[in-house]
Amino acid sequence: MPRRTATMLASTLIFVALLCAGVFITVPYSEMSPGPTVNTLGAAGGEPVLQISGRKTYPTTGHLNMTTVRVTGADYKMNLVEAVYGWLAHDNVVVPHDTLYPGGKTEEQSTQENAEEFTQSQESAKVAALQQLRVPVKTRVVVSTVVKDTPAENRLHAGDVIRAVDGTAVKEPADVAKLVVKHKPGQSVVFTIVPAKDAAAAEKAGKEPSGTEKVTITTVKADKDNRAIVGIQAGTDHTFPFGIDINLADVGGPSAGLMFALGIVDKLTPGDLTGGKFVAGTGTIDDKGKVGPIGGIEMKLVGARNAGAEYFLTPSENCAAAASDIPKGLTLVKVNTIDDAAKSLEKIRSGDTAGLVGCGKG
Repeated sequence: MPRRTATMLASTLIFVALLCAGVFITVPYSEMSPGPTVNTLGAAGGEPVLQISGRKTYPTTGHLNMTTVRVTGADYKMNLVEAVYGWLAHDNVVVPHDTLYPGGKTEEQSTQENAEEFTQSQESAKVAALQQLRVPVKTRVVVSTVVKDTPAENRLHAGDVIRAVDGTAVKEPADVAKLVVKHKPGQSVVFTIVPAKDAAAAEKAGKEPSGTEKVTITTVKADKDNRAIVGIQAGTDHTFPFGIDINLADVGGPSAGLMFALGIVDKLTPGDLTGGKFVAGTGTIDDKGKVGPIGGIEMKLVGARNAGAEYFLTPSENCAAAASDIPKGLTLVKVNTIDDAAKSLEKIRSGDTAGLVGCGKG
């Protein structure tokens, strides 16, 4: 056999051997890639994404698309060949496994956490949208969670409305902790509450919860410091003046909050927010309309542009990463609040795109 042929054959065999080895060698990495993008003004699974009842709505055109990122599962074992391919692929990102699943988080735990964040993002989107439209929303402080094996277990329950602590009225969830930690461990705290079942019945009847009870709980010392605690986390609950339902399956996390809020505003506003344009975006949102950063911005830009988006509403804290690799034909628009987003949409609708604040600008 000629030496050149032998060399080529040996090189080929070595390459094949390395390739085979790479398939069986697992590495501690996960992959992120562009996920589906859904128009909040349209339908998904045969149902409107946003359904509003008890209030006049208006026709909409164009797109206000929320975007997603597809990730490999917690139990997925990536091999070396897949990792190398992912590193070389322009539209995918390979990251350390712990970036997506810190502390050995399981698939079930991640799914549950994402579902809870998605539910909370929907609530905040509704509140932010109605506040943008100056529609009053009733808000109350409630028991969000009760920690197992703490003094509050079986004394307070998720959904209980907290009216006061030691006779002092509470207006924000943070007020509860501030009043509890004034005590020394071992001292008692008196909660004035409306039980969850009574609050739920009142809400169903369209009434404000009433009929309070007093619950006395003895505090204990927190594990990490000397604070007095009872073992609850306070949160907020809202009563909306009409029905707003968000229907979107198989999506988790809080990053669609901004786009849900804008979709609600568009449906409740005469005229058309987008002017028929294809706008996509992302960002968490809180009850006051502040837009927060999200993960996987690069993947979301690619997914949005592949779907046909012309403009992308980008949380200001994600701007630097987003601007480093902008898909051709996509214009980034920096937003800090829902009001920023609404004003930007007005410019897009009117054709005044020179007035948009893009990533990398002011």
